[in-house]
Amino acid sequence: MSSPNQYYSLLDLQTLLRDLVAACPMAQKVWIVAELSDVRESGGHCYMELLQKDASGTTLAKARATIWANLWRKIRFEFLSKTGQQFASGMKVKVCVTAGYHPLYGMNLNISDVDYTFTLGERERRRREILNQLASEGIADENKQLTLPRPTQRIAVISSPTAAGYGDFMNQLLNNPRRLRFSVELFPAVVQGAQTAASVISQLEAIAQRADDFDCVCIIRGGGAATDLDGFDDLRLARNVALFPLPVIVGIGHERDTTVLDYIACQRVKTPTAAAELLLTLGQRELETLMALGGALLQTATDAISGADRQLAYISGALPTAPLGAIERANRRLDNLAGALSRVSATRIMPLQGRLDRLADALAATALNATTHAATRLKGYAALIDALSPKATLARGFSITRVNGSAMTSAANIPAGSLLETELADGTITSISK
Repeated sequence: MSSPNQYYSLLDLQTLLRDLVAACPMAQKVWIVAELSDVRESGGHCYMELLQKDASGTTLAKARATIWANLWRKIRFEFLSKTGQQFASGMKVKVCVTAGYHPLYGMNLNISDVDYTFTLGERERRRREILNQLASEGIADENKQLTLPRPTQRIAVISSPTAAGYGDFMNQLLNNPRRLRFSVELFPAVVQGAQTAASVISQLEAIAQRADDFDCVCIIRGGGAATDLDGFDDLRLARNVALFPLPVIVGIGHERDTTVLDYIACQRVKTPTAAAELLLTLGQRELETLMALGGALLQTATDAISGADRQLAYISGALPTAPLGAIERANRRLDNLAGALSRVSATRIMPLQGRLDRLADALAATALNATTHAATRLKGYAALIDALSPKATLARGFSITRVNGSAMTSAANIPAGSLLETELADGTITSISK
């Protein structure tokens, strides 16, 4: 430590720091990982800040950095061609830096190289994390397992209404040479930038409330820089698509572009135009199926009519002679029946007739004998009845005494002073009992 009487000027200290940094081998061409911030181009140079943040997003370290013009043109071109992305704020990169210290401007990191594979891997790592999370929740394949209905004609589209991709989709779908007709309703959404996920989720919720009105959902967006599609690599959006009740068709970007939604949607196509072509292909298949069924139905009807025509022609030809033939056949049958009846009369009816005659004679004799026998028995019964009748009993000297119309059989049963009626064979005597 120097004494108060020994001091440095600020420039001396800054120069000392510059020389120390320049002489330190650990500060020369060091690979670091950092997040880009405030990226801007000026005078052919690229200026930015490099940040390091913790898990909560708090900035732990920050440094100014520069890519000088002699390297920036090459790095910018190679970064875009290899990653499909612009060198932009918010991106995490791996860069080779050399620390420098300027007496006037302070510490600065000069970037001399960029690891493009790190950037590619970082985006892929984020996608893998989202897909692994959906797999752990058991929902990664939920929408993929849905089946597009037949036919698929009522389409809900989530897109920017001004996007070229939406225009290409509608032109391809509605102006098709096959004259297939579709009902399309647009649910406008932001499809680029930080609001992409929230905007698309909001429209998915609106469609879900009217799920019965649609056969499927198309999420479409035209191409652009790969970073423009980062909004679709979102866990909440991916979860909504995976659990959506309708089949989801995703047509985002160009052929080389991929998002998380491509892995979980029911159908993934390369572009918005390809999404329209998929729907047209499905519609053409249904049309061909209907035409085949119509052809089969027509052939069946033709065959049936042809058979009926032949049958009608046969009947028409036979109709003039059919009544006469039927009458002749009926007459022959009657003649046959008459002959059979005669033969039956001779062989069976005549013997039975003789038997009936004999039975009639036997029946008359039997009836006479039975009647005579019954008459004799009835006379005997009549004589017995006469002999046993009350009058016959009275005629033999007996009498019947009644009290109040009831015959008395014992004097003990007759109260004193009762009016007695005594019936004799030739009259009735009235008396009073004692």
